[in-house]
Amino acid sequence: MVAYNCSNDDDNTNNPTGPDFSGTYVQQDQMGRPAVNTVFVSSGMKDAFNTTIPSQQNAAFQTMFQNNLEALSPAYGNPGDANALGLDAAGFTGLLATDVLNVSLDGTTTFFDGTNVLTGRALADDVITVELLLIFGGEDFTENPGLSDDHVDANDKAFLTSFPYLASPW
Repeated sequence: MVAYNCSNDDDNTNNPTGPDFSGTYVQQDQMGRPAVNTVFVSSGMKDAFNTTIPSQQNAAFQTMFQNNLEALSPAYGNPGDANALGLDAAGFTGLLATDVLNVSLDGTTTFFDGTNVLTGRALADDVITVELLLIFGGEDFTENPGLSDDHVDANDKAFLTSFPYLASPW
């Protein structure tokens, strides 16, 4: 049996003063943009994608992403077809294959707010619906309406107005 407890004894100097970063750490997973890995990385390549540093992901995985996008979405069925960002299949999958969350340093931070797209992420952003719209919605978000919304339009509990902002668990 192992037991742990907390102490408020600030005079005890035998306790570590911070995390122990000795040893070897290996990245196991990454998810800058939720669902991208799940949808666009073929099952046998998920571990390779998750452990590839973002600066090398585009070169290694963009072709796979494009092939999977074109097989999945009729919105990219013809050469020149584009999504609401004006990106064709190659341009869009080039953006997605580098799995990082972009953050605007001088503007609105949002996944999509009707004007700004992929400039960050706010807690209330409907990330999956935005991704579905960009994948299936075509140039003006009107193509394939049955595939372009996850129909989850709000969090199940209200976010807090102060840190930690997330609602308490059920």
